[in-house]
Amino acid sequence: MTHTAVAVGGRASYKEIVELMDEWKVSALPVLAGEGRVIGVVSEADLLHKEEYHLGADVLADRSRPATAKAAAVYAEDLMTSPAVTVHADATLSEAARVMARRRVKRLPVVDEQGLLEGVVSRSDLLKVFLRSDAEIAREIRDDVLPALPATLTVRVEEGVAVLGGDLRDRALVPLAARAVRAVEGVVDIRLELRPAATASATTASG
Repeated sequence: MTHTAVAVGGRASYKEIVELMDEWKVSALPVLAGEGRVIGVVSEADLLHKEEYHLGADVLADRSRPATAKAAAVYAEDLMTSPAVTVHADATLSEAARVMARRRVKRLPVVDEQGLLEGVVSRSDLLKVFLRSDAEIAREIRDDVLPALPATLTVRVEEGVAVLGGDLRDRALVPLAARAVRAVEGVVDIRLELRPAATASATTASG
């Protein structure tokens, strides 16, 4: 995550928000209250409602519609989406990626147990794990994953694809091994080249 996160208070003006987004090249800003508690997020989508209704001032009279209410808003506390979609600092990148996909957001405020802002994780942060070298990924699998499996396995990594070989006679362990390796940051995919006793299961797990 990015520890130096730009954020705004609830009374930040529309123009101030736009200027900060442009200056920091971000698509959303956390909105803070008190000592740094995240109470919402204002995004480009929230701001664009004003442009959508720019030429239709008459529709702004109907403040019951969220979109038109935001179109008339001038402060972050009225523009923001609340409650904010956040993740805790101990969340894995995979968990953050799932939240982003499910909630359709590009950036997530990272908060502590009190809800105070610690940083922001973005899509680009999630993609950085795939810059890890093959050697580094293979070393983590050998040191942290394979010793925990009741089997004699080997691993090599080619362009982010982890190739597991060796002897895994208990077919029930194939999905477990595949999930454990897939959880290693930077693994793009898994290919299993196990001995004949587990070949059928290996094919299923890799698919």
